[in-house]
Amino acid sequence: MVNFQILFRDSSLAAVDKPAGLPVLPEGWDKDAPFLARLLEAEFGRVWVVHRIDKGTSGVVLFALTAEAHRSLSIQFERHEVRKTYHALVNGAPRWEEKTTKFPLRVNVGRRHRTVVDNRDGVDSETRFRLLERYQAGALVEASPVTGRTHQVRVHASAMGHPLMGDILYGAPITALIARPALHAHSLSVTHPETGKRLVFQADYPDDFRDARRGLQGV
Repeated sequence: MVNFQILFRDSSLAAVDKPAGLPVLPEGWDKDAPFLARLLEAEFGRVWVVHRIDKGTSGVVLFALTAEAHRSLSIQFERHEVRKTYHALVNGAPRWEEKTTKFPLRVNVGRRHRTVVDNRDGVDSETRFRLLERYQAGALVEASPVTGRTHQVRVHASAMGHPLMGDILYGAPITALIARPALHAHSLSVTHPETGKRLVFQADYPDDFRDARRGLQGV
């Protein structure tokens, strides 16, 4: 059984703490494989997908529970009014405290469907990074994507010379500390479609992320 936590739910929307390894929507050829939207619909009835995070990423995902809420939330995402904050463990200790990257990105490249930096044909992309903790061999950073390209945080971190721990697809060395890209959707802020109140949802680190952080700290 796949476990996930409901962070918030009312008549308009639901915020969920997604575990790493569970896709938001179906992928691959196995029609019976679990995915988050199906699991939620089994519990709440119809849900509308507002945005996605990677299968290997843990943390906050938002769903609409009515068509009206879906329209409102989709507009907020299109206008970049939703604030998303990721926490990531990266290889190497950055010398900067804050850094904004604007590498243009082209998605779904090649058989491995990678996102790549492409200065000629890529689309504008922006991620703001902030150093949270520096270790001897890595760091904990906060990443706030302004745009929403596929694998954006992962590619921008790699392009800066600090690929995410465990992110073999984007150049990270093999590590025993974590078996996936060390990326966690830590918080998401959105305006409620009906009340107009600003809401902030936050998800705690899962065990594998917490253990990897301790490994870097030398605890």
